[in-house]
Amino acid sequence: MIVILKSGVSQNKIDDFISGVKEKNLDVHISKGAEKTILGLLGDTSKLDPEDFLVNEIVESAERVSAPYKMASRSFHPENTIVTVGSGSGVTACKIGDGKTVPIIAGPCSVESEKQFLDAAIAVKKAGGRILRGGAYKPRTSPYSFQGLGPEGIRILELAKKETGLPICTELMSATELKYFENVDLIQVGARNFQNFDLLKEIGKFGKPVLLKRGLSGTIQELLMSAEYIMANGTEQVILCERGIRTYDGYTRNCLDVSAVPYLHKVSHLPVVIDPSHACGIRWMVPVLAQAAVAAGADGLEIEVHCNPEKALSDASQQLPPQMFEELCQKLNKYAAVEGKTI
Repeated sequence: MIVILKSGVSQNKIDDFISGVKEKNLDVHISKGAEKTILGLLGDTSKLDPEDFLVNEIVESAERVSAPYKMASRSFHPENTIVTVGSGSGVTACKIGDGKTVPIIAGPCSVESEKQFLDAAIAVKKAGGRILRGGAYKPRTSPYSFQGLGPEGIRILELAKKETGLPICTELMSATELKYFENVDLIQVGARNFQNFDLLKEIGKFGKPVLLKRGLSGTIQELLMSAEYIMANGTEQVILCERGIRTYDGYTRNCLDVSAVPYLHKVSHLPVVIDPSHACGIRWMVPVLAQAAVAAGADGLEIEVHCNPEKALSDASQQLPPQMFEELCQKLNKYAAVEGKTI
């Protein structure tokens, strides 16, 4: 349920109203706009009648929210959320969802060695990438495939962050590994874990910005409900990621759902990025899908870049060499400029 307060209401009256709501064993999510304050009531509101709130002089309107997700809903939070990734000395913070930029999160699929990742990180920064990505922990279909370097991979990511000044993004697979993520700027939840609800709860409590990927066959509503788990446990800085879903056709690795971008922007205030690398799994197609993502209004991109893709230990066929990535960044800047944005 949402309650919209009248403009010009004193903070004391708002605080008194919120206290009364909390006495009904409900939590309150506060969203302050330029003119009005919107209160999202969280909990069992089934026995409450919206009309009962209208007798209060500070209430303009009250209505139920039909969507099962609340905190992720634009009804609760009409203004776009801007997620800030990166902080601290020597780090260039990146804003995602500000409507002015389309930042690129880029780097190898896996952190394979110190030299491999540092070379890629330098190439990413040179081309215009804003956040470094790389898997220290890798969920692989085969138990015999490269699983990542674990804590050593995190150390290399932190070193690249220090060398380049760019924030770092890497995937978390288990809550027991959170102790290694103190210096990670953006925690990625992979497609295979997007409904690992216990993990989502712990990530929410951890407090870092989160990049939440849509599951292999996940619906839009399921993606938003997973975001709700993270937000309900304390972290409201969530980025939604469309990375392609499985269909009956197999000519690409997955099928990129470009229509997810405008729809998510309609129903949710959270920023939306697209991962064209996993969407197709084919190197030459990545630039085309990246251009489509910018045209569709994506708030950012996640692209895999490797200095020697043919020798990559994972996802070799979809990673771009540095020169190809640099050419793509130049082209994407032209696409973004049409909407008055930059990458």
